[in-house]
Amino acid sequence: MTRPRDVPSPSVLLGLLVGMLALTALAAWAARVDGVPLAVDLALGLLAVATLPLLRSHPLLGGAALGVLAALSPAATPAATAGTYVVARRERLGVAIPVACASIAGHALQALWRSVGLPLGWWLLCDVAVHAALLGWGAYGRTRDALVAQWRERARAAERDQARKVAEARSAERTRIAREMHDTLAHRLTLLATTAGALEYRTDLSAEQVSAAAGVVRASAGEALEELRTVVGMLREGPDELRPTPGLADLPALVEQERAAGATVRLDAPGLDLPTPLGLAVYRTCQEGLTNARRHAPGAPVDVRVLVEDGLRVRVANGTGGRGLGPGTGTGLIGLTERIELLGGTLRAEPVADGFVLDAWIPWAP
Repeated sequence: MTRPRDVPSPSVLLGLLVGMLALTALAAWAARVDGVPLAVDLALGLLAVATLPLLRSHPLLGGAALGVLAALSPAATPAATAGTYVVARRERLGVAIPVACASIAGHALQALWRSVGLPLGWWLLCDVAVHAALLGWGAYGRTRDALVAQWRERARAAERDQARKVAEARSAERTRIAREMHDTLAHRLTLLATTAGALEYRTDLSAEQVSAAAGVVRASAGEALEELRTVVGMLREGPDELRPTPGLADLPALVEQERAAGATVRLDAPGLDLPTPLGLAVYRTCQEGLTNARRHAPGAPVDVRVLVEDGLRVRVANGTGGRGLGPGTGTGLIGLTERIELLGGTLRAEPVADGFVLDAWIPWAP
């Protein structure tokens, strides 16, 4: 269990107590010439020391008690003046000033019937000056503590905010890498699976067809490996070392890969000069549509269109096909939706009467 910041260590407390008792005894010894028994002054001084803890819970009551004891005996002076500083250090001025005034009044009364070694005027001047200095010293310390606590809290808040930003950046980077891995590898691996399935079940294929399918498998495997190297490179290298980002101009090559694997794909895409993020979004949309068509409706014709309609519209529609490869995870559409929405667009993926449609719209002005 840790000790509160404003509580000194036991050794410091013991040293303060010993010092206060020594000052009390010295003040009582110096006041013995007034005819008051030394034991009475010592008792009043010890009572003043014992009153100091009361300042923590009831500062006004403790300050009034110290003022009364200071009026009765010089032995209470060390505790009374220390009490003024303690209250000024801990409480607002609205509480500390009455405590200081009680101590000033007590010492002024003390000077009326006890020997103080100074003329009354000088004594009162010193009395007010000392307590004013204690008030200022304590108020300064309290203000400094408040500022330090505020700066410490701001530093903690800045650290928490920085940790939150780092966590958000890591999460965003993981999401981006996961999206890229799905958009690239899923397309290649699905093509591999479809072609390998055809080789497994189509025993009527000619040698030339088998050789062509094997070539598709080899090419797709090589491209999948290259895509994997690119994604891994995103973790190790800078953007300048990555290969060019695919875009609208790469759609014909993507469609030719599908056709080489036996798919019937029709492409209708204008020659547009699109910004890199927009071109990548168009490419990934077509890639996801072709992957889903191959996975869920193999052999079905696919229609890929890129149109300019108050923006840029990408539509991939496929008919009903043969036996698919089973349900996917759905992460591809989720990642594609995030990609399109980041560009201010919308994505719609839904079954229709004669198949399935993937439709994306992205705001763009030619």
